[in-house]
Amino acid sequence: QVQLVESGGGLVQAGGSLRLSCAASGRTFSNNVMGWFRQAPGKEREFVAASRWSGGSTYYADSTKGRFVISRDNAKNTVYLQMNSLKPEDTAVYYCAAEARPPRQYSASDYARRLTYDFWGQGTQVTVSS
Repeated sequence: QVQLVESGGGLVQAGGSLRLSCAASGRTFSNNVMGWFRQAPGKEREFVAASRWSGGSTYYADSTKGRFVISRDNAKNTVYLQMNSLKPEDTAVYYCAAEARPPRQYSASDYARRLTYDFWGQGTQVTVSS
């Protein structure tokens, strides 16, 4: 049974940093896309960042580019999201996601589509105070 478990969320002041982790179990995702999404109260779940595979291409939402960094450790089957210069508008539940299909070419927009991903974590709350 595949599981994605997020950790590292919490309360931080604006301008601060947090590092989220997502540990996968049940299968490896070293050759798959893994990403992060977030959902604020009353809003749709939105794309944050994605990594094609360890050491491969990375993709970011315009709102997180330059502040967030996605990285992976295949040995630990874990993906990370380093969040810097946090803003109150970054407050949301953050979800880890992974796709599980045979290697294929994706367009840049595919990484931001929820339907690209097959597995989701339960989410971790990030709250940024002003």
